Amino acid sequence: MSSRRAARARTTAAALVAATVMVPGAAAAGAAPGTGHVFATWGPSMTIGGPSFDNQTIRMVVHTSIGGRSLRLRLSNLRSTSPLAVGAVAVAEQVSGASAVPGTHHTVTVAHARAFTIPTGDEVLSDPVQMTVGADENLLVSVDLPQATTPATWHSDAFDTSYLSVPGDHTADDGADSYVDARTSWYYLSGLDVTSTEATGTVVTFGDSITDGYNTPIGAYATWPDDLSRRLASGTDQMAVVNAGIGGNRVLTDVPNIWQGISAIKRFGHDALGQPGVRDVILLEGINDIGNNAGPDGAPLTTQDLIDGYRNLIAQAHAAGVRIIGATMLPDFGNGYYSASAEAIRQAANDWIRASGAFDGVIDFDKVMQDPADPKALYPSYDSGDHLHPNAVGMQAMANAVDLQLLG
Repeated sequence: MSSRRAARARTTAAALVAATVMVPGAAAAGAAPGTGHVFATWGPSMTIGGPSFDNQTIRMVVHTSIGGRSLRLRLSNLRSTSPLAVGAVAVAEQVSGASAVPGTHHTVTVAHARAFTIPTGDEVLSDPVQMTVGADENLLVSVDLPQATTPATWHSDAFDTSYLSVPGDHTADDGADSYVDARTSWYYLSGLDVTSTEATGTVVTFGDSITDGYNTPIGAYATWPDDLSRRLASGTDQMAVVNAGIGGNRVLTDVPNIWQGISAIKRFGHDALGQPGVRDVILLEGINDIGNNAGPDGAPLTTQDLIDGYRNLIAQAHAAGVRIIGATMLPDFGNGYYSASAEAIRQAANDWIRASGAFDGVIDFDKVMQDPADPKALYPSYDSGDHLHPNAVGMQAMANAVDLQLLG
């Protein structure tokens, strides 16, 4: 860390409003290539309120952002209300759908046990799995749940397909015959870490549905974080990209729809700073606070409220030695969130992001995505149809707008 950055971190840490979670992930940040450090290659944010299961195997697709070896899975019961009994876990390469490449299954253990229980409100990290994977590759992670569960810890909007089996343990099945139902969520699986001698860090894209990938095609990996990952893979410095977006999420307040998550301020330490190897965070969030006029303690939202929330997140990042890059909020004219008063807050908050110098860098998504003929609206070619969320072309434009020199 430069002396300027160190001074800024000390200053902002002193102003920290909420408790900062000090995490081991940041310790690996900035590791020199060739030393073989652990990096998160995939890691969705998890919320409360998923469905319940009983004597089923869930098979989920994990799409890597960087390759590596010595895989470790993170399994989460963080948001559930009872202990979770796990009968077996396996990881394999995907052929297509729920079918695995024969001979690629690896048994996953936790503390050297094939079956284990995850306490309520806890997560576990698996033992290393001696398997090598590439970047932009699909794996299948299968989790057997032999007992009835309470509502799952989950990520509702995966924009990928998961598969549910007939009763029993089908973790080692190569074929898809036992997988009879499909969903578009991830359950209990909160991360995949790899050991890499080439990667230099993990970038966490942190935000709401625009980052999560709303309105992008299922299984296409067409979100702007996916597109950014592919850009980084073609560069000289390999960096992983973790998507920590949650649809509907807010900076300042918990969302009444519980599957849309606790506030960014509350989840930032875990979901962003807790990612192994985290080096940079790109923050794009606030439009749900504005669209719902959701200020602290039930009060109407002000621009200063949102700025205070951004300062809180900046302070948390700097206290953990992590860089945080601010992204301006996209135009939303024609969407149900738009009003003259809401637009005034969006414009003022974006101006602060650009000019305050509080972030370690700025990405002006607002400028890139706006219609030149009407800057309050999305450029029509980038609009998925709801005048707020970009389509696949717009997502690529967002990824292209990231100056890679800001990272690492």
